[in-house]
Amino acid sequence: MNSASDDYLMPGGGASITTLPKVSLHDHLDGGLRPQTIIELADDIGFELPVKDPVQLAQWFAGQSSSGSLVEYLKTFDLTTAVMQTQEGLVRVAREFVLDLAADGVIYGEIRWAPEQHLTHGLTLDQAVEAVQEGLDAGVEDARESGTSIRVGQLLTAMRHAERGIEIAELAARHRTHGVVGFDIAGAEAGFPASNLREAFDYLAHAFIPTTVHAGEADGLESIRSALFDGRALRLGHGVRLAEDVITTNEDDENTYVTLGPLAQWVKDREIALELCPSSNLQTGAIEQWGDDLIDHPFDLLYQLGFRVTVNTDNRLMSATTLSRELALLAETFGYDLTDLEVFQLNAAAASFLPPEDREELADAISAGFEQA
Repeated sequence: MNSASDDYLMPGGGASITTLPKVSLHDHLDGGLRPQTIIELADDIGFELPVKDPVQLAQWFAGQSSSGSLVEYLKTFDLTTAVMQTQEGLVRVAREFVLDLAADGVIYGEIRWAPEQHLTHGLTLDQAVEAVQEGLDAGVEDARESGTSIRVGQLLTAMRHAERGIEIAELAARHRTHGVVGFDIAGAEAGFPASNLREAFDYLAHAFIPTTVHAGEADGLESIRSALFDGRALRLGHGVRLAEDVITTNEDDENTYVTLGPLAQWVKDREIALELCPSSNLQTGAIEQWGDDLIDHPFDLLYQLGFRVTVNTDNRLMSATTLSRELALLAETFGYDLTDLEVFQLNAAAASFLPPEDREELADAISAGFEQA
């Protein structure tokens, strides 16, 4: 697994990407555990792991996650959620999560997780959220004491195949002044549209709680449509299959013409952010209709067409990655320079679930950091 301390450089040995200020919008708490932590927490609760060496365990997660199927990819979370069922486990994982983000140059992160998956050892939903917040606060304080500034918020996720949407929406409302910044739905996408949780989304809209919805990863345009109009999504989790609504026509060897369908036009015109996760999209087969290499990813097409693209890790453990590594891969593949990478961070800052004045402050910090690079 790539460590958050790895230093990634711009192609050709240029500026350090790792030290640049970054914003992380799509990063799952149960997808970013340290392998050694999994081993130690598993020992504490008597949970059996496939291997007990941290390097081999990291390799196991990456290998199991590269199946080309979101359903198979999601099975690896059985291990990580198993060791996140106690107050102590949640606090530790959340604290380390923040420290790993800070080491990767992240100055603001929205951390998503599904409280309903962490109740098997007796915690209530509220206790689970409070434990995670305790860990996040501790991580922020630890980072501050080491001279690093980072701010984080929780995105509470409801599992789209379960029946607890309204319960998690109400949970988000109860904790909105204690670290929760928004709401999400995740899990198997195909067959479980956002419309299934319409009651929860109606409640959230009336409570003025912003939502981001996993859509356009394992299902296509109808899933995205439901996320936008049933889920009132302000951002699309992944959203990569929005490119299905982009029609390209090669008139000759030199000219390619592009037409946006109505859904893509809507997303672009309203600057609805796409939380793109390049490495994860390759692992789960989200881009298989375009190819199976990063060069085939519609990221650059969407960027060049003016969509509000952002770069994210999804699950750092499963994809053996960091945000800096994702940016380095994109820069190498598509020839991006620092100006492009700054745009991605400013896009993420603008799409964050922060008040306007805080978004402006975040953008200023990003610009200042890139100017010094």
